[in-house]
Amino acid sequence: MSVINTEILPFEADAHKNGQFVKVSDADLKGKWSVVVFYPADFTFVCPTELEDLAEHYDEFQKLGVEVYSVSTDTHFSHKAWHDTSAAIGKIKYTMIGDPTHQISKNFDVLRPAGLADRGTFIIDPQGVIQSVEITAEGIGREAADTLRKVKAAQYVSSHPGEVCPAKWKEGEKTLAPSLDLVGKI
Repeated sequence: MSVINTEILPFEADAHKNGQFVKVSDADLKGKWSVVVFYPADFTFVCPTELEDLAEHYDEFQKLGVEVYSVSTDTHFSHKAWHDTSAAIGKIKYTMIGDPTHQISKNFDVLRPAGLADRGTFIIDPQGVIQSVEITAEGIGREAADTLRKVKAAQYVSSHPGEVCPAKWKEGEKTLAPSLDLVGKI
């Protein structure tokens, strides 16, 4: 079942952020734009490249009023150990959520039968409604710049009712206003 255009389900979890352990819940994702990035496991191969890429773009997300959360079924203790021992993961300033109970992974429908999360990216609006979902196979890494582009499109559409962003849309480019006049002309 698709979770697109549904409100995020309740959760509470322990997380690691900037050398501290913090509590995170669904309430923290409401009231602002959020990007939630699920990945299979700490101390792996593709995952650190993706999370480092997000870390390198984190300031750009922040300028858009977006908070970033990474989630795996590892514990917050494992996140801290990885953060303390990996140069790539050591760059992370955003919140790394532990999901050892699998509640969050189940809520977002990314839990595999073996107990690891799929690679999933979710863009969530300030009302807690999922606006974008991307799920990729384990061997396919994601790019933070494309997630940023999608966030900008979601924010634009949210603040400009009646307009939509076409393929390859980038901030400042022309949008479309769906109407009878456009049918068959694109």
